[in-house]
Amino acid sequence: MENYQELAAKQKSFFRSGKTKDVQFRIQTLTKLKELIISNEQEILDALKADLNKPVVEAKRAEISLVLSEIDFMAENLITWSAPKKTDTPTTHEGAESFILSEPYGSALIIAPWNYPFQLAVNPLAGAIAAGNCAVLKPSELTPRTSGLLAKLINDNFPEEYLRVVEGEVETSTALLKEKFDYIFFTGSTPVGKIVAKAAAEHLTPVTLELGGKSPAIVHDDADLDQAAARIAGGKFMNAGQTCVAPDYVLVKREVKNQLIAKLKEAITKTYGENVAGDEYPHVVSERHFDRLHAFLESGNAVAGGKSDKSRLFIEPTILDNVSWDDPVMQDEIFGPILPVLVYDDIQQAIDVITERPKPLALYLFSENENIQNEVLHNLSFGGGALNDTISHMTSHYLPFGGVGDSGMGAYHGKASFDTFTHSKSILKRSFK
Repeated sequence: MENYQELAAKQKSFFRSGKTKDVQFRIQTLTKLKELIISNEQEILDALKADLNKPVVEAKRAEISLVLSEIDFMAENLITWSAPKKTDTPTTHEGAESFILSEPYGSALIIAPWNYPFQLAVNPLAGAIAAGNCAVLKPSELTPRTSGLLAKLINDNFPEEYLRVVEGEVETSTALLKEKFDYIFFTGSTPVGKIVAKAAAEHLTPVTLELGGKSPAIVHDDADLDQAAARIAGGKFMNAGQTCVAPDYVLVKREVKNQLIAKLKEAITKTYGENVAGDEYPHVVSERHFDRLHAFLESGNAVAGGKSDKSRLFIEPTILDNVSWDDPVMQDEIFGPILPVLVYDDIQQAIDVITERPKPLALYLFSENENIQNEVLHNLSFGGGALNDTISHMTSHYLPFGGVGDSGMGAYHGKASFDTFTHSKSILKRSFK
């Protein structure tokens, strides 16, 4: 096992040299990272295919393009973001002036998940670089090809005292968490997030937790059902449902439930054909996850899909009807291609059943009624979401992305990534005159 104490010490020493605080050095690093991604695009696509059977189009859009656009956005705006910010000074402090300095924390530990193993590793890494930090990246062992490629790209092209990828299983993450990093950024499940938060508390290390939860899609009776079904199916079934902001379940007005289910079936057929090809559709990441998901198929009735093949870790895009809130599929985040459909009779009932459960990472409402929109947005707590769409909110540079409560703390993307890995140092300056 690598000596992580020595690695942490090397990074702290390099950070104290002041090199990473140079904005041009940061921009050059981001540019180099972008060039490495572009020149190794096929290797990245091959790794994602090997690990998760991701189709090329989906992998390019959701893994590579998102990262490249984030890097470009950071590089373009970094000089402005990092400049000292003058602020007002109270009249009681006559003769003084005030400003805020953006200061990197030091050495950041980034623990990445397996579901988008490239994007969710490199996006926060780019934020740490932009803010002027050193960083240690721990990819998921469940996607070994992508993990190995990340190690090769970073470790072969940057000094370890600046950027380093450390591979390994749970024991590696545990060992890393024992070191005193200056910031920890974790993406993964809520139970593991609690472990990370507890380890961070031992050193009073600030932490961002990007977790998950049961994100609902509410479909009111005035919604365009064709559009709603297409957007819900698109957000749910990409990456075989293994997306933290995927709609976890649909909560639909009782009067339009059957129509919506019919439209969802049509959307699945239009996207994947009459029979979903297991060799073309993303597979479940592991046998353990497959077994967990397969057990959920016993809840309710499968009115679309429902077929599976453990030898290929394949589960069809599936819609479950006649599901109750007490069924196993409704107890935890599904994180797979299974979509339960439940009903409500009035919007307050929908709000109440969601409020009774942990705060979700995302929420989607399909309705053009502004009163309904305001009722939902102002009476439900969730990380972020969309009206009449799914997932797209997390692709915007201008919208901080993160959870609340059980779905996480802190946010990133765009300037929020820079802010996350930056300490804002407030200064009041007076004169002796």
